[in-house]
Amino acid sequence: MSKYNPLWEYVQKNGTPSFKLTFEEIQSIAGLPIDHSFLKYKKELADYSYEVGKISMKEQTVIFNKINR
Repeated sequence: MSKYNPLWEYVQKNGTPSFKLTFEEIQSIAGLPIDHSFLKYKKELADYSYEVGKISMKEQTVIFNKINR
């Protein structure tokens, strides 16, 4: 079980083709702050039919995109 599972489940339940979350929203959903390890864990999201599109450090946002399989 990944430390980001609550976030991955939230993303999957969202169901929209693409959406953006702020770092603050991610922390609230996941129960932990986003950190550099997020880059390692983000590949797990493919198991939930999504991928991380763009991470903006300036805006402090992450875009999630649905994978069309």
